[in-house]
Amino acid sequence: MRLALALARRGEGTTSPNPTVGAVVVRDRTVIGQGFHERAGGPHAEVGALDEAGDRAAGATLYVTLEPCSHHGRTPPCADLILARGVCRVVCAMADPDPRVSGRGIERLRRAGVEVTVGVLEAEARRLNAFYVKHRTTGLPFVILKLAQSLDGRIATASGDSRWITGEAARGRAHLLRSRVDAVLVGVGTVLADDPLLTVRGVAGRDPARIVVDSALRTPASARVLGPGRAIVATTEGADEGRARKLRERGAEVWRLPSAEGRVDLRALMAELGRQGFLSVMVEGGAAVAASALKAGLVDQAQVFIAPRVIGAGLGAIGDLRVEKVAEGLRLTDVEIERVGDDLLYMARVVSP
Repeated sequence: MRLALALARRGEGTTSPNPTVGAVVVRDRTVIGQGFHERAGGPHAEVGALDEAGDRAAGATLYVTLEPCSHHGRTPPCADLILARGVCRVVCAMADPDPRVSGRGIERLRRAGVEVTVGVLEAEARRLNAFYVKHRTTGLPFVILKLAQSLDGRIATASGDSRWITGEAARGRAHLLRSRVDAVLVGVGTVLADDPLLTVRGVAGRDPARIVVDSALRTPASARVLGPGRAIVATTEGADEGRARKLRERGAEVWRLPSAEGRVDLRALMAELGRQGFLSVMVEGGAAVAASALKAGLVDQAQVFIAPRVIGAGLGAIGDLRVEKVAEGLRLTDVEIERVGDDLLYMARVVSP
């Protein structure tokens, strides 16, 4: 199963809206077939592993990181293929979290006489498919808050300069993160201050959709974030139509959403993204959007790059959370710390308020 999980990781960033899945066929304690799901619409992991095993799959054991599908989608049901190839035992890391199909593939195999074991390395499999699990169980995308800050918590100097707080290795890691999410999100303040591209550079991978939260449509039509690829400007229902038209002429989608305290309601935005099939969103700034996402209880994970640099007066990484007592502050759990070049990457799960 560990080999199957390692294979599944090779599909990170390319399978959405599908999960990442790996599969291994074993006979007489020998691996005879391996496969992973490479891209949405492509062959499932079980297909690749069983094709590699060929006729030797009859009587073998299939290890797979997610319950085999039993429904017709863009590809035929994997459960039927498993039966056709004569596999006698299937070991799944986890059942499919989608309540519409969960357990059906397992039931189909068991009814046909196949021995099925579920739950081997389940925690690891759930972490691997955290985006898919969150979306299928809540309808919302998994939200990562990514920050790059100085040791004293600044993301820019008092003059607004922010290039570069972290080192080259950390910036490369940030681009890798971008390549694995469906969308990156920033506030209009970041667009006006930095004019970012929000594309993937320096690493292999797809560009995510770019989302600008802009209640008053201050995003210039010349902004680089509106370049090739999918760009979404999320605004309020009463925003100026003339400005919206100019953004559409640049190819951007303008989404009109309910407001909360005069700003775009981020809960409504995430709900719409979930409806449109986005499994993951990375919030990259600025401080106001980060605070709004945290206050709304939308952030699932924080990934914070901390540079060995002290700035002093400057822009804080997160805006006002209206915390008056330390005990009221948001808690982080499952903390992991990794050194990336000269910087530290602090990763933790955010406990919703």
